[in-house]
Amino acid sequence: MKFELLDKVLQASTTRVVAVKHVSLAEEYLADHFPTFPVMPGVLMLEAATQACGWMMQLRSNFAKPIAVLKEAKNVKYGHFVAPGQALRIEADWVKGDDCSGQFKINGVVELGGTAGEKTAFTARLELAYFSLTEKNPAMRHLDESLITHARNRWTVIAPTGAMTVSV
Repeated sequence: MKFELLDKVLQASTTRVVAVKHVSLAEEYLADHFPTFPVMPGVLMLEAATQACGWMMQLRSNFAKPIAVLKEAKNVKYGHFVAPGQALRIEADWVKGDDCSGQFKINGVVELGGTAGEKTAFTARLELAYFSLTEKNPAMRHLDESLITHARNRWTVIAPTGAMTVSV
């Protein structure tokens, strides 16, 4: 199962992505995490950050490969909870990498609303692997093409205007 955790990309370039996940009480995982104090699980915060970094990898390569997966998470530190009705803003910055991987500095901020401002929800350093299934098995080319089409279509829904024109 794949969770599409990002609701909107606010800013996108080949070196920085800022995206938002609005947490709703309708999220199924909140029933168990935690029944009397629902908050977004830390692992899903990391997944949202991984997805933001994945979009940056896609922009850097013009959607050349369909798969971006978390390879390593370092220095993960959690701060403020993200509860229903709040938004988690993911700020992902490119550190280094190549056409097969990337390293990123992440700052997750919970927007508290009104005059309350914002607080750090988590920080981390992530490394993603970026590849195509065809590299592993040439017979998977049709699946790569389908996944790339899906990614391009999803991007048109969540991306800021003009973000597709960003180049390296």
